[in-house]
Amino acid sequence: MMTIKTYTGSCTCVKNRFEVNLDLEQGTIKCNCEACTKTRFWCALVQPEHYRLLTDEDNLSVYHSEGGNQHFFCKYCGAKPFNLGRFIAVNLVALDDLAPEELAKAPIRYVDGRHGRFDQAPEFTAHL
Repeated sequence: MMTIKTYTGSCTCVKNRFEVNLDLEQGTIKCNCEACTKTRFWCALVQPEHYRLLTDEDNLSVYHSEGGNQHFFCKYCGAKPFNLGRFIAVNLVALDDLAPEELAKAPIRYVDGRHGRFDQAPEFTAHL
């Protein structure tokens, strides 16, 4: 049974705010690629129609990774609320109204992005 909830999120300085509809029971992702590891990015994937940026896009900077994803950052505080690729990857720690208990129960899928193997987990995941 799907449990889709609407969450609001923001960067640290709140100049970037968004809303997202997601079902955490469908799982979350932790990737070991450099971009995700260095920013501690823990995400859930959503279709674009389930994500709404509520503030001006001009408040964001973008980093284009080798894999073709766009990593968005706040121009002011540097927080990373989401990525764009085939899906939108929402940074779960940017969700303002996500209870820690809810996040702790969400299933995690580990992916080996560092080696381009998104269909399998890396050998070591404890640091993610």
